[in-house]
Amino acid sequence: MRIRSLELRARVVMEGLWKGLHRSPYHGFSVEFSEYRPYVRGDDPRHIDWKLAGRSGRYFVKKFEDETNLRCQLVVDHSRSMKFGSAGGMTKADYAATLAATLALFLMKQGDAVGVTTFASGLAEHVPARNRPGHLRRLMLEGERPVQEGGTALDVSMTQLSELLTKKGLVCLFSDLLAPVEKLERQLSWLGAMGQDVVVFHLMDRAEIEFRFEEAAVFQDAESGVERFVNPGVAKEGYLARLKAHCDAVRLGCERAGVEYQWCPTDTPLEVALFDFVSRRDGAKAGKKRVSGGGR
Repeated sequence: MRIRSLELRARVVMEGLWKGLHRSPYHGFSVEFSEYRPYVRGDDPRHIDWKLAGRSGRYFVKKFEDETNLRCQLVVDHSRSMKFGSAGGMTKADYAATLAATLALFLMKQGDAVGVTTFASGLAEHVPARNRPGHLRRLMLEGERPVQEGGTALDVSMTQLSELLTKKGLVCLFSDLLAPVEKLERQLSWLGAMGQDVVVFHLMDRAEIEFRFEEAAVFQDAESGVERFVNPGVAKEGYLARLKAHCDAVRLGCERAGVEYQWCPTDTPLEVALFDFVSRRDGAKAGKKRVSGGGR
């Protein structure tokens, strides 16, 4: 996708996402009664929506703002390794920014509050979750900032983030996760213990995943800047084994931390990655409603 404007890219992706959702048994984060809940004994009858009762034959009360609005913090890796991308494709940084921007646009259209945090060796920028005129534009401007030259310190960044998130909500982390898994697991567990609903989008370029290099050359570590001469024919098998071990450890760490994990190679169409995320969460919500006797 060659569109330079992040907001325009996000709107194009969201159009594709909506088409997919309209063909799905789930229809996005909002359903007919998303701003209502069933009336229960003890509720003030003055809050019953009598028009809705007349149409549905059931009593519902309007939810208050703190019951109905989701708070979502988009946490985007801006470390140096995110600058990598295969020729002709998007860099990991561009892919992460577009995913985050599309999700922001989608959620704010539902009336939810969205914020953005960027990090590398520590937190770089933090915009708290809001939904007000002009806020979406600010989120887009933050998303368009260039990545930093430093490496990743996920443990430091997540510790700093936990100190800033004073209200419960959804936390979406977009990163290539080139960092020690043990430290990441501890911090994700801590965010979960604070009541945050955490989702990890693990981004990698196809060339990194399959080690698509043929000629011996000097390779530079994207995080540390250290250079090393590498013969791909000799190094590929060991590299792929270590990468698999790392990715397996990330998945297991997320599972132990009670965190939702989504694998996102950057050649996955953006609308497909978001459709999988949205429909999976809506499916879970619909299941909960059926179990509790709610629904339409």
